Amino acid sequence: MILRSQLGRVRQWLLCSFHARLAPLGDQGPVVSFCFDDFPRTAYTVGGAILKSRGVRGTYYAAMGLANTVNHMGDQFGLDDLNSLLADGHELGSHTFSHISCRTVPFRVYERDLLKGRDAIRDATGCHPSNFAYPRGHVTLTAKPRVGAQMRSCRGIYGGLNGPMVDLNLLRANRVYGDVDQFDKLASLLSENEKRKAWLIFYTHDVSPHPSQFGCTPSLFERIVARSLERGSRVVPVGEVLDGVQAPSLEVPQSGSPV
Repeated sequence: MILRSQLGRVRQWLLCSFHARLAPLGDQGPVVSFCFDDFPRTAYTVGGAILKSRGVRGTYYAAMGLANTVNHMGDQFGLDDLNSLLADGHELGSHTFSHISCRTVPFRVYERDLLKGRDAIRDATGCHPSNFAYPRGHVTLTAKPRVGAQMRSCRGIYGGLNGPMVDLNLLRANRVYGDVDQFDKLASLLSENEKRKAWLIFYTHDVSPHPSQFGCTPSLFERIVARSLERGSRVVPVGEVLDGVQAPSLEVPQSGSPV
């Protein structure tokens, strides 16, 4: 267990240090983005309703092969949900087609699935998703630069804040899982984000009174959205933050401090 943990830290350091595509956040912060992965219907019907009630919007990363299916997180999104969330002003991002991990298949297989997922969203909605999230947060040193070259941004699940320099090839994000007992930990992230005037990305999956291990309760989600706004953070989708990011520098292939 200790060895696995140490290897995980080394992997994270390598992935955050190499093949960075850096861009300055500028004076946008403090800014917060709420994201939903895969995504279960409750992410939109419950989570989206909470955001809408506060006059803000989120980013939904859809794996189109999951449409109209049911799994341990409940009913997954239907095709009608995609057009509805776009009409509400939310952002639609891509998440591969089959929700596969780039650690488990050759990159050429992964790339085909990635492009298939992006094209499926375009065909279903007319929307051209340019922002991507890695399924399961799995990234490799092969995938990071090659996927990054095809997407406006790529988001992982390594925690922390984005800024003052943002790695567009591996945006940092923080999970919102569980119930209100997790609120203080998330609120401390908000406080640090405010202090640093950075960009804080939150992600979750289902939003339900009895969520899966990868989701959260409506109570927790509503409280963290409310706190974000009460403390003066700007709450916008990922793409809207990127609209204000200056043109990225060239890829940085050498090692350095994690962004």
